[in-house]
Parts: sequence; structure tokens; C-alpha cells
Amino acid sequence: MTTDTATRPTTLTRLRLPALIAYTWVMILLLGAILLETLMVYPNVFADPPDSLALTMDFLSVTGPSDFFPPFGMATWAFGAAALVTTWRQRDARGWVALSLAMVVCEGIASVLFFWPRNEILFVEGTAVHSADYLVQVAREFETWHWASRMVFNATAALAAFVAFLRVHRAWVLRRADLG
Repeated sequence: MTTDTATRPTTLTRLRLPALIAYTWVMILLLGAILLETLMVYPNVFADPPDSLALTMDFLSVTGPSDFFPPFGMATWAFGAAALVTTWRQRDARGWVALSLAMVVCEGIASVLFFWPRNEILFVEGTAVHSADYLVQVAREFETWHWASRMVFNATAALAAFVAFLRVHRAWVLRRADLG
């Protein structure tokens, strides 16, 4: 009995769906965390700067977003890279994974270049270094650009990952139907 190697899936083909499920799951979790932060945490953080910033620093003294988002973001990059490698040969999914991963990278770059310095100003230096008026200005910039960049980048990344998942899942179902 001979096996037709042309129809036998490769290792990358077998890993495609699990890699994309993992990446999509991580992206949806990240989007949920950012939505929670944006809709529940930030209104309290930026309610009345600089007083609300001091209260926030007390509240987040044990753990906070800076303990969660950088390692979770790096995990997202790793899962995204794995998803891109495994979907590279599936053209209808590759572009969606590439778009998703590009949005995650853009969000990471925006965080490092724009948000991290503002976090330093707002939550480390605070009123010891800056005037209350300047802290209010930086807080408003932070909130505005958070909506314009992090929310857009992450929503686009999660949506693109989900579309890629749907494309890969459809191909998987059709391949299984052909084999069965």
C-alpha cells in the first residue's frame, strides 16, 4: 500500500490551525484587556489629574498595567510570528495574519515611543517634577492618543486575526471533507 505524499499534510499545515487559534485567542484577550483598561480604569485614572494620578499610584502599588502589557505584548508578537509562518502558504489567510501582526507591532512601537514616556511623567515623576497644568495636558494627550492608536491598532489586529482564523478553519474543514 502506497501513500500519496501530495495529499498528506505537512507539519506546517497541521500546525496552521492550532497556531492561528492560539494567536486569535491571545489577540482577543489583549483587546479585552485594553477595552477594560480604557473603559473602566482610565476614566478613574484621569478623572482629576494630578489628584487622581496620586490615588492611582497608591492603588497600583502592588501590580499594574506595566506588569501585564509588556510581557503579554511580547507573547502576542511570538504567537503572531508563529501564525504567520504556519499560514504563509495559504494566500487567503496570510495577508490577514500579516495585517494583524503589523498592527500589533505598530501598537508596540507607539507604546514605547509615545505612551511609556508619558507614563513616566504621569506616574513616576508626577508633581515632584511637573506642574499640575502640565500633568493635566499630558493626561489628556495620553487619553486622546490611546483611543486613536492603541484601540484602533488592537481592534484591527484582533479582527484581522479572526478573519484569518475563519479562512484557515474553512480550508481545514474542506480538506477534511475531501479526505473523509
